[in-house]
Amino acid sequence: MSESMFRILVTDDEEQMRDLLVSNLEKEGYETVTASNGLEAIERLKEETFHLVLLDVMMPELDGLTACMRIREFSNVPIILLTARSEELDRIHGLKIGADDYITKPFSPRELLARIEATLRRTHSFSKEQEATFDIGVLSIDIDGRAVSVKGKTVNLTRKEFDLLYLFITNDEKVFSREQLLDQIWGTEYHGNLRTVDTHIKTLRLKLGEAGGYIQTVWGIGYKFEANE
Repeated sequence: MSESMFRILVTDDEEQMRDLLVSNLEKEGYETVTASNGLEAIERLKEETFHLVLLDVMMPELDGLTACMRIREFSNVPIILLTARSEELDRIHGLKIGADDYITKPFSPRELLARIEATLRRTHSFSKEQEATFDIGVLSIDIDGRAVSVKGKTVNLTRKEFDLLYLFITNDEKVFSREQLLDQIWGTEYHGNLRTVDTHIKTLRLKLGEAGGYIQTVWGIGYKFEANE
């Protein structure tokens, strides 16, 4: 994958690791900016636009987990945590506080690049081919701004709700099982219950009001998006 438009914030307190990450990312065409701790990463994110953040967990000043939680207060940028902690509870905690993926050190550059590509693909954040806006019936979606409105009235969605809606509208009439939605929106390492999907779909429909009916239940299977314009 060579995507020169993608900007990645590389956050690690070890200079050697930062240099290694930057070298591998730039070989693949990514633009990189570095930060040496969580506080610096947050400052960068408030000033600049990034498509993905690599965040080391064990850092001085502000650790990666705390930085991840603070970033989620103002940004939906995809985050991949890098850490030497390999326990299952650590991975689950990282994903639950808002990370999109979790990679245990040591890792191979090929695995890291594959996970970055998969995360960018799953979040659909900045695909070159994607449309910038969708107008479907009473529903309007601004992809770059992650903004949604129904009949011109703004609808405030959480990150997961927006990701679900985006997946549906870009796969019109495709039926997704609950397992597929869980994997694509929450990631394969998320260990939540399938009821998580149902809960988010219910809330999403309520928030969308009249457009909520576009998300249809396919009994015994899952859900699909069909506007019936």
